[in-house]
Amino acid sequence: MNLKSASPHSEPEKKTVGAAMVVGAGIAGMQSAIDLANSGYYVYLLEKSTAIGGLMAQLDKTFPTNDCTM
Repeated sequence: MNLKSASPHSEPEKKTVGAAMVVGAGIAGMQSAIDLANSGYYVYLLEKSTAIGGLMAQLDKTFPTNDCTM
């Protein structure tokens, strides 16, 4: 880290520590990919269908808020 550009309020630089592949781009797979990426990993998200979202994309409303899933 360059001391000239460091400020007391800046976050330390995150180093990438490796890579992970998440199989399935449903709700759980996407959340896992986000968590891994925020932890510093390169993430490869693999989905067998042409769209992401899993079964959630087929639902009309969600419980308990009755929100539209789109």
